[in-house]
Amino acid sequence: MKLLGTLKTALGALRRNILRSLLTTLGIVIGVAAVITMMEIGNGAAIAIRRTIASIGANILLITPSSASSAGVSIGSGSLMTLTPQDADAIARECPAVASVAPIVRVRTQVVYGNRNWAPNYIYGTTPSFLLVRQWTDLAEGETFTEQDVRNSSKVCLVGQTVVRELFGGESPVGREVRIRNVAFRVIGVLRAKGANMAGTDQDDTVLAPWTTIKYRVASSPSASAGQGGENAGKVYPSSQQNLFPVPSVSQQADTPLPVRFANVDQVMAAARSGSQISPAIRQITALLRERHSLRATSPDDFNVRDMAEIYRAMTSTTEMMTRLLLCVAMISLMVGGVGIMNIMLVSVTERTREIGLRMAVGAEPADILRQFLAEAIVLCLLGGAMGIAVGRGSSYIIASVMRWPTAPSLAAIIASVAVSAGVGVIFGFYPAWKASRLNPIEALRYE
Repeated sequence: MKLLGTLKTALGALRRNILRSLLTTLGIVIGVAAVITMMEIGNGAAIAIRRTIASIGANILLITPSSASSAGVSIGSGSLMTLTPQDADAIARECPAVASVAPIVRVRTQVVYGNRNWAPNYIYGTTPSFLLVRQWTDLAEGETFTEQDVRNSSKVCLVGQTVVRELFGGESPVGREVRIRNVAFRVIGVLRAKGANMAGTDQDDTVLAPWTTIKYRVASSPSASAGQGGENAGKVYPSSQQNLFPVPSVSQQADTPLPVRFANVDQVMAAARSGSQISPAIRQITALLRERHSLRATSPDDFNVRDMAEIYRAMTSTTEMMTRLLLCVAMISLMVGGVGIMNIMLVSVTERTREIGLRMAVGAEPADILRQFLAEAIVLCLLGGAMGIAVGRGSSYIIASVMRWPTAPSLAAIIASVAVSAGVGVIFGFYPAWKASRLNPIEALRYE
């Protein structure tokens, strides 16, 4: 009941000078509105930066085979044939921290169109999921190939902007044919411009095609053998077209089974669902591939998983620094509003000195006076905070609609603004309230 009485007394005192109360809260309104608006702009910018990070590949994981060795000499990373398209399918199916996965077969050769030729930086055989991994789904022209094209080893491809410029002189290549090692590919789409990556390599100097077509038609790469090792396993027997050996009967084939073969890929590219999911994705991929490759607990991995952690950390630190800067600027506005409230409360104490003396003369304790003036300051700040929330949300909506800046609602900013408003009322209202509670009743009654 004492608290309710104090609030009623505080509201009555504020109603006596409505215009002054509104002008006093103006600083808090501006401060809270600035906090909310800047935090929402900062959140929108952070989301846009995260999308940019994803588009440049900062959340991408590159899975490559491990290195083989001969007579104690390492041949180099990727010299083993341990990754398969089925590994990529299993990662997409069983790793919840991974958003999309694409197997990749690489080849380095020339692309020929008419009397022009060009050797792109990247000729990748992959699946349509590669465009999801690299955030490249918006084509500049045409359409992408499909999973059916991958199964059928269709001779279709997508080309980057640099390839279009070098081979076609900037004209539309859709529907035309290019040759890659004398294999004719029909261009069905053009990738939108992506520019250089963080290492300065031109990402637009790219040709994408179904991995089955690149592997079996262009690279002429045999399947890896699980029984007779290596790339030469497909060359153990001559081609059947030469008819050098009699065709074995059914019973002979049953008695002498051939080694089990599988199609290997050069690498697998996966995209984590977000930057925070990179570490869980690495753990899940490692556990899954070790299980699929039947590795003992003491055996080393026969694959490598690399991430772009350095790029992600750099981008994330930039985003956090920008958000903190915006918040600091907005907090300055709140401090100015708090100073204004303290100034007005001191004026109010001076104006109401006789009222304070009269209340003390009829039995009010110093704690009651302290509570009354603190309540007035807190009510002023909370009213300013409520109006500031409305103004801040409206300003954020106008900025997003008119200026087309990215914004995102921030519940944390609203809660923090209310808490800071109450805190400002307590901090900047305490001294005037304390000064009022320390007045001598007799001197207060004599005050003119």
